[in-house]
Amino acid sequence: MVSAILLAAGESKRLRMPKLLLPFGKSTILEQTIDNLLNSRVDEVIVVLGYRAEEMMRKLANRPVKIAINPNYHQGMSTSIVKGLSLVNNRAQAIMVALADQPLINSQTINRLIEESLGYDKGIVIPVYQAERGHPIIFASNYKEELLGLKGDIGGRQTIKEHPNDTLEVIADSKAITMDVNTINDYYTHLKLVNLK
Repeated sequence: MVSAILLAAGESKRLRMPKLLLPFGKSTILEQTIDNLLNSRVDEVIVVLGYRAEEMMRKLANRPVKIAINPNYHQGMSTSIVKGLSLVNNRAQAIMVALADQPLINSQTINRLIEESLGYDKGIVIPVYQAERGHPIIFASNYKEELLGLKGDIGGRQTIKEHPNDTLEVIADSKAITMDVNTINDYYTHLKLVNLK
């Protein structure tokens, strides 16, 4: 069983507007990212909200996801990971950490990461495109306690850094794993790419 934690609590400070609610395809960035996970092999999706949480919850009313509200989202990404972990099913063998501002990461890429994680005896699985690491990242369930101890805005980077011999890099066929929406130019770049599909 694979549980996915989607980090969607940030303030979009660089974009100066709630980027996850921006139009994308036939829905929004947030909805597209969630649908990519729901259409993959993950067994449950936990969405961690914070900034503008009520608006985002309305968008997700008809989707089969668990919602965690992080009141401490302004203290960094780690607080959202910890909040999401509180809802992870106890039967989960792996925990995927995904970012809500990466709507171009499709279900096929997510499935490939899951398949690779099953084929190797490694506890951390990271996608790589042209030598650059990206998201989503899979952690074996035995890392749960370590992740619960995270502090600040570094996400799972510290855990990865401390376990290089237990890390598997999976070559991705798309730059999407390294792309996110932080600026208005990023947003327009994503729109162009989705319109090419």
